[in-house]
Amino acid sequence: MTERPPIAAIVALGLTQIIGYGTLYYSFSILAPGMSRDLGWPPEAAFGALSVALLIGGFTAPALGKWIDRFGAGRIMTVGSAIAAAALTACALVPGRISFVVALIGIEIASNLVQYGAAFALLVQIRPQAAQRSITYLTLIGGFASTIFWPITTMLHAEMSWQQVYLVFAGLNLLICLPIHAVLSRKMRCNRERSGKASPAKRVEGTLAASARRTGFVLMALSFSLQSLVSSAILVHMVPVLSGLGLGATAALVGTFFGPSQVLSRFTNMLFGGNLPPLKLAIIAAMLMAAAVFLLIPTAPSVVGAIAFAVVFGLGNGLFSIVTGTLPLMLFGSDGYGKLQGRVMAARLIVSATAPFALAYMMGAIGVVWSLALTSAAGGLAVLVLAAIGRLATNVYASEMKAGEAASAT
Repeated sequence: MTERPPIAAIVALGLTQIIGYGTLYYSFSILAPGMSRDLGWPPEAAFGALSVALLIGGFTAPALGKWIDRFGAGRIMTVGSAIAAAALTACALVPGRISFVVALIGIEIASNLVQYGAAFALLVQIRPQAAQRSITYLTLIGGFASTIFWPITTMLHAEMSWQQVYLVFAGLNLLICLPIHAVLSRKMRCNRERSGKASPAKRVEGTLAASARRTGFVLMALSFSLQSLVSSAILVHMVPVLSGLGLGATAALVGTFFGPSQVLSRFTNMLFGGNLPPLKLAIIAAMLMAAAVFLLIPTAPSVVGAIAFAVVFGLGNGLFSIVTGTLPLMLFGSDGYGKLQGRVMAARLIVSATAPFALAYMMGAIGVVWSLALTSAAGGLAVLVLAAIGRLATNVYASEMKAGEAASAT
């Protein structure tokens, strides 16, 4: 009998994901100008500090993944909420630039402990066989983080300093997220004590054979890194890119179509994509993202073309968030899922930290159009790498079948 998704846990985690992404990620772009001004930095320096923090956070991700497997994702997320509250508080109270960067690194480490990577692992640990659907439901809820927290942050910042806003956000992590994660952790431990060790039937077996897993992981990490490069570079520079293509004041308006499109793609997948394998969904996501970026080149400066880009890119990026959780589970199974997520997250975060600078450099050196062409090509390469994973699985299966037939014949 197929396991049902743990709806109560998904809703609770969805709330913590909205708060986690809203306070630790989406609020930064709104508060960054005030941070730079108070620290005596040029306007772009705060984003440079964020990139350094993302880079260091990426290097810590593999160790965090191992802790998730060893201690349980619930405990790690509980500790992560405490670290998030402490890091946000420290960021608000630090006296100088160096201590600010250190506090920002703490925020990025906390993000790895409480956001999607850890939440996906918790859903896998709660009910492995229902995890793919659970991850889809969770990303649907989490997709509202930007829609909710961009206006909330703007409203708060109109009345408070950025330091006071961060103190409010520290309270949200401490008073809402930490108790939720603690309750989920305790419930998971109680369930394990009542039922004993999970039976083999509760585990999810990966579809990749043992002999193909090393190559499969490299290909998967490469494809996710390429997609993260496209996503991070375009999202950070969306308004400057559109402005550079001649869209002027309408550039910011076009960007508002992105968020709803992400939610739409996740909702559509939840309703109609239940039988679609994660590898095919990953290929669709990569194709949509690459096509969206390329679409800007022949249509600029058309507003209709730019809106089409934002919608298609949002659809692809929304699906990409799902497959980062479901594809590793399908290919490699539920055993060691936290460690696997940590290794993949490291590659993605390192690329995400450097991608915005790379695109900014290319736009200055070779222009917006050629920069978009190369970015789209990176997305197209991700499609080819994902297709190679499918061929790898097919070739290994065919080889094993031939070996079995040969053994039977002898």
